[in-house]
Amino acid sequence: MDNLKLWQRYQDWLYYNEDLGFYLDISRITFDDALIAELKPKFDKAFKDIEALEGGAIANPDENRMVGHYWLRDPDLAPTDELKQDIIDTNNSVLDFTQKVHSGAVKPPSGGKFTDILSIGIGGSALGPQFVAQALAPNEPPLRIHFIDNTDPAGIDKVIAGIDDLSTTLVSVISKSGGTPETRNGMLEVKKVYTDRNLDFAAHAFAITGKSSKLEAIAEREGWLAIFPMRDWVGGRTSELSPVGLVAAALQGIDIRAMLEGAKTMDALTRKHSLQDNPAALLAMAWYAAGHGRGEKDMVILPYKDSLLLFSRYLQQLIMESLGKEKDLDGNVVSQGIAVYGNKGSTDQHAYVQQLREGVNNFFLTFIEVLEDRTADFVEIEPGITSGDYLKGFLLGTRTALNDKQRDSITITIPKVNERVVGALIALYERTVSIYASLVNINAYHQPGVEAGKKAAASVLDIQKQVVATLKETSSPLSLEELANKAGIGDEIETVYKIVRHLDANKRGIAVQGHIGEPSTIKASWKS
Repeated sequence: MDNLKLWQRYQDWLYYNEDLGFYLDISRITFDDALIAELKPKFDKAFKDIEALEGGAIANPDENRMVGHYWLRDPDLAPTDELKQDIIDTNNSVLDFTQKVHSGAVKPPSGGKFTDILSIGIGGSALGPQFVAQALAPNEPPLRIHFIDNTDPAGIDKVIAGIDDLSTTLVSVISKSGGTPETRNGMLEVKKVYTDRNLDFAAHAFAITGKSSKLEAIAEREGWLAIFPMRDWVGGRTSELSPVGLVAAALQGIDIRAMLEGAKTMDALTRKHSLQDNPAALLAMAWYAAGHGRGEKDMVILPYKDSLLLFSRYLQQLIMESLGKEKDLDGNVVSQGIAVYGNKGSTDQHAYVQQLREGVNNFFLTFIEVLEDRTADFVEIEPGITSGDYLKGFLLGTRTALNDKQRDSITITIPKVNERVVGALIALYERTVSIYASLVNINAYHQPGVEAGKKAAASVLDIQKQVVATLKETSSPLSLEELANKAGIGDEIETVYKIVRHLDANKRGIAVQGHIGEPSTIKASWKS
């Protein structure tokens, strides 16, 4: 297609909203009028599905739950007055707690003011807050934020070592159930550090958790500073605009009211029952066209702005956990999903763009363009040219180079990276996931695969307990096969080997004879 035809296609399919200064360009995605006609009844159904969700329909059948993250930024949409008031009261409590921390009314036992936040969470309880902190936190925030988002002991040690003063550090523990192993482990590790340094952990801690959860009980019993709710109708991957994300953002000096308002504005735009007037519908159609409704191509997210570096990681969970489903709503095996990865431009001009242009054509790319280069005065690095001009050139040049090789791309353009725009981006992708899920007839709001992984991990720990108990009860060294059989898990010899190897590497009381790299030679016993 020549440039004039591309220009006309660009104009025909460009979406622009003046209020947000938001542009969506899907003209470089391959689709035609026949596909639009084919999808029309699917979109009609999707729009009705969204209305049902917002009206309080049960969308998570595994847990008999509604899905109501939309209500967080527009409480008037909540299906009951009680829910509406709960959302308003919670947001007010977040702002009140923030004001007290910033003013020093809520202060550390040592006096003065809190200077840092240590946020302990996993998945949606970490990815959203990390993305928002990277995108929006001021250079000198009222409180600096640090994250423990895994159960890696060395990682935990490194994060704690990077905090100047734990005595002026708030600790946020985020877990809906209170039983999430990674979060619980992080909390117990941090508690020990506070105890070892003669610091009162409870006087530094607040919880974000579900009603009547294990974590709520701990926080109440120990007298933590505050407890904020995680509602059962908000999933982790859509929780950034709940207390999960709002508390940390507000403490860092980020305007959470503007984030909520931006999301509310985008939600209103994406309720329109017209493909070309609804940016989320257009984006879902582009995803469908690129992957033929079967996720045949990966989604590459490439923001040309350092502050949006973590956007692809945030979207990874939102999209892959929502759309990666074995079965559709009719019980058919469909193995749906879209793989998501990305980094930032123009870094990736020197990384994987070479393959994207000339390698296997198994992706579609989303460019994110930010019009504002910087808030300070521009600097000319050549006559009439700035660093920002180069960045724009790299984006447009890469877009053209990919199009020349029939590589599909989407371009989202935003005026600047601020709270209102970030809130709008979060809402846009949340809504697009819902619409796309309806188009391909899957449920975006349950995650049986995640639960299966958790159960499998728990079974490994049970095997470890059996292995250790068996070794402690046995006086003579046992081969791996003897150990597995004696522990009553004869079909789990490989798992037994890996447990023995891990215990040995960490000097955890096990004695190993033979060569650890040659399983057939190993005999294990417990050191008395």
